[in-house]
Amino acid sequence: MSEITSTLATAPLAQVETPLLAVALAQGPALPASLAELDRAAGGGLARAIASGDFKGKRDDSLLLYPSGGKAQRILLVGVGKSGEVTRSSIRRAAAVAAKRARALGATQLAFAVAPEARNNLAAKDLGQVIVEGAGQGAWTFTELKAAPDDPKPDVETVAIVCDPKEATQVAAGQKVGDGIAAGHRLARYLQMQPGNVCTPSYLADRAQQLATAYGFGLTVLDRAALQKEGLAALLAVAQGSVQEPRFIVLEYRATDGAALALIGKGVTFDSGGISIKPAQNMEDMKFDMSGAAAVLGTFETLGRLRPKINVIGLIPSTENLPSGTAVKPGDVIKSHLGKTIEVINTDAEGRLILCDALSYVRRFKPAAVLDAATLTGAVVVALGHVAIGVMGNDEALLAEVREAGERAGERCWPLPLWDEYRELLKSDIADVKNSGGRGAGTIAGGWFLREFVDGFPWVHLDIAGTAYTDAEPPHQTKGPTAVGVRLFTEFILKRAGA
Repeated sequence: MSEITSTLATAPLAQVETPLLAVALAQGPALPASLAELDRAAGGGLARAIASGDFKGKRDDSLLLYPSGGKAQRILLVGVGKSGEVTRSSIRRAAAVAAKRARALGATQLAFAVAPEARNNLAAKDLGQVIVEGAGQGAWTFTELKAAPDDPKPDVETVAIVCDPKEATQVAAGQKVGDGIAAGHRLARYLQMQPGNVCTPSYLADRAQQLATAYGFGLTVLDRAALQKEGLAALLAVAQGSVQEPRFIVLEYRATDGAALALIGKGVTFDSGGISIKPAQNMEDMKFDMSGAAAVLGTFETLGRLRPKINVIGLIPSTENLPSGTAVKPGDVIKSHLGKTIEVINTDAEGRLILCDALSYVRRFKPAAVLDAATLTGAVVVALGHVAIGVMGNDEALLAEVREAGERAGERCWPLPLWDEYRELLKSDIADVKNSGGRGAGTIAGGWFLREFVDGFPWVHLDIAGTAYTDAEPPHQTKGPTAVGVRLFTEFILKRAGA
């Protein structure tokens, strides 16, 4: 799992010596005045590229130039769209586009600058943070399970943030935050990418132990016997079809007095659907059903590096969901940790069963707020596609806070209602609640089910089923896991901590 390091460069662009100099530009018909010196050193190639229309500056536009002079071996122009619409996410994405291109070129070092005309008043600290985050996202790749190719591409090892010397202190402050978040992002994607025969519940527990050892976190891991003693019966019901033992993982980061924030991540390391088995097509992607757990572990990697003055609890209920002669069946009734009984209608609605026990267990910490992240429903993809996280909760102020964190993180959220009328979908003839309400309003029904087990704390549920991984190959990241949740969780925590 290679790590990209970041540095600062305060020399004028024309004096930056690098294999690849990437410059973010806004949309426009002419070369920005701030790049005139670089253009002269490069032999006028930048101005000609823009004047000819070969580079327009639209989002994700890029053009590689080989300058006739200057100290950069290559110059990559990257578009960020209209200057008045540039945000943190615009710059983060541009840095990711540049880093992905750097890796394709075999450049181990990348320098990245933003033309002042393209900043839209973005603060220097924000600039430092999102450039590092974006570079880490774009440069990431996973090759450890493949034989080395005939022409292997080296990893991008370093990104240099080119900035004005007057802003270096603020850029460096953001760079530190970006380094921490990029590390958490990298760990989450690494865990997501592992196949199900590697990433088991005990594997996730071992990774949590590594984090606890490295950073001094508190750690509790409950095995099957401890789960039975604790009464986490809904988690045990999902796990009973697999020979892999379930785990319930609790990480504790404490840096101050006061109530803790709690993060809960769904950790189904492979989801076949159980007795209500899924279609075979694309079932291999169900290794990503532990993406919520990966987001929690990635966030704790970030916490260990940044050490904000706040308390955070991370909870991961983890299991496989497989069919067998011992598996939970449609029609079974189980008693949850909270004491409510659940009629199992569909064994493929298993994520809510393990999360409901976690939501009950977390009460002992008297949390200030609880966020859970889960690849919970396919229905959220129908509703929101692969762009937005579906969010629901019991506290409007907390929902707004989470959405704001998502905007800062580039992990945007859209709220869905938990109106009382939707509770009717979960009425059972023989139990307190049933675990599936049918096809209609599937994401909301999943959220409402979880709300049944929220007792005495503000709570928001994030359905990340549409955003946890991608089958596409966009310009800013490689196909596969996205580590969604790490940046949002971290932005939420840092804002709460006043960092």
